[in-house]
Amino acid sequence: MKYRKIPNEELDRLSETDFKQEEKLPVIIVLDNIRSLNNIGSVFRTSDAFLIEAICLCGITATPPHREIQKTALGATETVDWKYFKTTQEAVEHLKQNKVKIVAIEQAENSTMLHEFKCNANEKLALIFGNEVMGVEQEIVSMSDEVIEIPQYGTKHSLNIAVSVGVVVWEIINKIKALK
Repeated sequence: MKYRKIPNEELDRLSETDFKQEEKLPVIIVLDNIRSLNNIGSVFRTSDAFLIEAICLCGITATPPHREIQKTALGATETVDWKYFKTTQEAVEHLKQNKVKIVAIEQAENSTMLHEFKCNANEKLALIFGNEVMGVEQEIVSMSDEVIEIPQYGTKHSLNIAVSVGVVVWEIINKIKALK
């Protein structure tokens, strides 16, 4: 079998207008005090790639427009809906009022391993990813309906937030699609 790399013009990408009208995955990503502008941009880009409903930027997390975010977002800040909250607690309270299930991504007692997490077809999820050093704040972990942990087997037991978002979103997409 021969393989041919597909040029960008043949990838059948959605226009910004079509993207906005496309049905989104019932997932909201919450960024809890993320300090790296490159990580923020990467989360926007991943959210665009997988049709994530929205991103909540909280606390010290920078907001678009910003040149450093754009370097990795590559325009995804124009397609993915986002909202800023002064605190992550404020974002979580807002989401809970809107009947969104709050799921922190963190290493915690009684957490559910990612591959064991179960979705419901009609349930909207907010996935909370924490600060690069401190993780998700304990107060937010305590407010969560569930905590998911990404199994890790090496010596570091931590992943870059942009990598964590990609891993978790890919797994969640597959679980949601399996329910349809």
